[in-house]
Amino acid sequence: MKPISLTLKGFRGIRKGLGQDVIELNFQQLVGDAQLVAIVGKNGRGKTTIMDNMTPYPVMPSHAGADGLGSFSYYDHVFLPESVKDLIWEHDGKRYRSQLVFRLNGKKKTEAYLHVKNGDQWMPVIAADGTVSDGKSDTYLRCVESILGSAETFFTSVFSAQGKRHLSKYKNSEIKTLLADLLGLEEIKEYGRQASETAKLLKTGLAATRQELAGLQVEVQRIARQRAQLGDTQAKVEVTRQEKLKAQEALDLTKNDLAKIVATRDVAMQTEMRRSQLLAERESLIKDGKNVIANLDEQARREQGRLAQLDQRIHQRVEMLRAKRRDLEQQRQRLHRTVATAAFVNRAKRRLALADEVVNARETRVAAFAKGVQRFEALLSNRQLVHQRLETIEREAGQAALKAEELSRRFGLTSEVPCAGTDLQGQCKLLGDAMEAKTLMPSATLHIARLAKDKNQAVEQLKRIQSELDDLQSVHLQRDRAEDKLKRARHRASAMAVSAARQGELEQAQEALTAVVAAINTIGDDSSEPSDDERAEQMAIAEIRQRIAEQRTTQSQQYRASLDRIDSMLKALPPSFDQSQIRNAEQDVARAKQMMNEADEAFTAAIREQQVAIEAAQRSAFLQERVREVEARAKGVEEELGIWMLFAKCMGTDGIIALSIDDAGPTLAGLVNDLLLACYGPRFTVSIKTLVETAKGESREEFDIVVHDAETDESNSVTFMSGGEKVWINECLTRAIALYLAQNACRRYQTLFSDETDGALDEDRKRMYLAMKREVLSLGGYDCEFYISQTPQLTTLADAVIDLDNMVRHDACRMELVDA
Repeated sequence: MKPISLTLKGFRGIRKGLGQDVIELNFQQLVGDAQLVAIVGKNGRGKTTIMDNMTPYPVMPSHAGADGLGSFSYYDHVFLPESVKDLIWEHDGKRYRSQLVFRLNGKKKTEAYLHVKNGDQWMPVIAADGTVSDGKSDTYLRCVESILGSAETFFTSVFSAQGKRHLSKYKNSEIKTLLADLLGLEEIKEYGRQASETAKLLKTGLAATRQELAGLQVEVQRIARQRAQLGDTQAKVEVTRQEKLKAQEALDLTKNDLAKIVATRDVAMQTEMRRSQLLAERESLIKDGKNVIANLDEQARREQGRLAQLDQRIHQRVEMLRAKRRDLEQQRQRLHRTVATAAFVNRAKRRLALADEVVNARETRVAAFAKGVQRFEALLSNRQLVHQRLETIEREAGQAALKAEELSRRFGLTSEVPCAGTDLQGQCKLLGDAMEAKTLMPSATLHIARLAKDKNQAVEQLKRIQSELDDLQSVHLQRDRAEDKLKRARHRASAMAVSAARQGELEQAQEALTAVVAAINTIGDDSSEPSDDERAEQMAIAEIRQRIAEQRTTQSQQYRASLDRIDSMLKALPPSFDQSQIRNAEQDVARAKQMMNEADEAFTAAIREQQVAIEAAQRSAFLQERVREVEARAKGVEEELGIWMLFAKCMGTDGIIALSIDDAGPTLAGLVNDLLLACYGPRFTVSIKTLVETAKGESREEFDIVVHDAETDESNSVTFMSGGEKVWINECLTRAIALYLAQNACRRYQTLFSDETDGALDEDRKRMYLAMKREVLSLGGYDCEFYISQTPQLTTLADAVIDLDNMVRHDACRMELVDA
């Protein structure tokens, strides 16, 4: 992988360091054929931002943590509504273009596209598994990893991010995963994964088989319990057959008894038919007699109703006369009371004019007192105003007195000023101020005299107001008394007016009283005796009721004689057949049938149980055979599961991969030692251990880098070395991994990257560190390495320098992007 050009738009690091929203870098023009390229600039210029984005992986490793692959979001590093990362890069002779767009307008959205150049056109990348780069982040990452491999291997071997974790800090599982990827053991890992999946499927099938076996065993136990509960079904069938035969014999006997009783009933049917005729005739006679008597009773009730209605009419007539007389008497009493008030009405009519005059006089007096109250309120307001005026005059008089005293003091200075009477008196400001006070003193005196005069006038006015207020002190009480008298006078005049207006009412009451007395006289005394017509109607109703009673007596006697004749004929007939004999016989037959049915059901149930027992025996034999089959199948699955689990373990990180890693360890250690010898001398040599000895003397898998120091002749883990030595060893190991990839794993990256990894080295080691970089480029056949360093000696030794400080000095930092 080799970067060709990079365009960043909307990145905070570029805006903060260079003051630009957009930066475009053409690495072909800036670098050319240089092998070591230094990216320099002051802290905060955006060097790390540029280097982090020189790879197509959608991550900024220096900010992601966890070796550049931890939690990361581009939205923490962009600020425009639409920010863009546009990277053109080469790999294996093909040119690719990575375009990442980050949108912040409202909802956050990321679009990621990977294109490959085909002639003059950019075409979407299609991975070997058919994945197409369609703008989604996950498809973009899968397409990039299909070309460059996993991000873990890339950032471990060729990209040393700032703050990157040393390989010595890796856990055993992490090292195994990394070295498996380095050694190209993905196919073996895939076989192991497929074997694990097969084992999982076998486990699932085994669980289902065991569950089926458990169900079959439960069913076998249930059938065994069922057979035990059924017992000897053949004996039950024989017993129920005997009981059924006995029930059939009892049913036949009861049917014979019923037939005999039915024959006896047929013989007595003739007598019963005559009895039925006589009973029907008797019922008809009773019905006809009841109808005739009911009609006569209905006629009697109608006549009784007529008599009651007549009595009701008489009663209503009498009550109406009495009510009318009561109403007239009440009217006469009311009119008498009205006529009795004639003297009071005449007196009110005569005194109404005098009452009106009294009301007018009272109103005039109340108006006079109201004016006095208004004058009193106005005097109170005037007194308040005069008081305020006096306060103002006194305040102004005090200020005027102070001013006069000040002017007098200033004028007194004329005799004290030493320049008075000399040539300098015209230039002395103090003497001029004293002379000015002399001219102002008369006006101050006049102002004080005028204020004293105004105060005397205000005091005189206040005395006059207070005198008048004393005279009006009781005006409110006088007004209230006058208003109370006016209220009583108005009430008295209103009552006299109402009484005087009743003169017409008195005349109408006198006329109405005369008419009421005449009406009472016409009614006369009330009487409850019926009239002649009413008495005649009463006699007619009594005669009709008498005739109806006589007819009812005659009809009753006739029907009674007919009923006695029919009853004597019924008594002469022989007794009736006892139907209860048939009912009892039928009940006996029913009980016998019930017993027969129960015996038949018991026999059928016994037959059914016998059949169930036979089927249960057959089912039990079948299930036992099925259990043997399932047990054999489960055993076979268990054997296959063991084989596949062993195969998965062999294909996993603890199997062939671990052996391959053990085989690769000496090769990696040899590459590290070659770099150490070529760049730093023979002092340090490295060995890589994948097995360590425990305190009990046992071996266990563990990753450790052991460094032998030729000067002290000691071997220690790299974790016990100094900070600079750790950096030294770690960089050699990292580049050795890159060399191993280039030489043995057939995975070649054209460019290396490192970001301030020399910080802990001294000056001599830093120069050796740069020599190591050139050695790695030579051994691995890399085109170039981009690195960031704050050491001037390392930047001056670079073949090309990209100085970001120079870009700040220009108003527009834009380098033309050449699309080669």
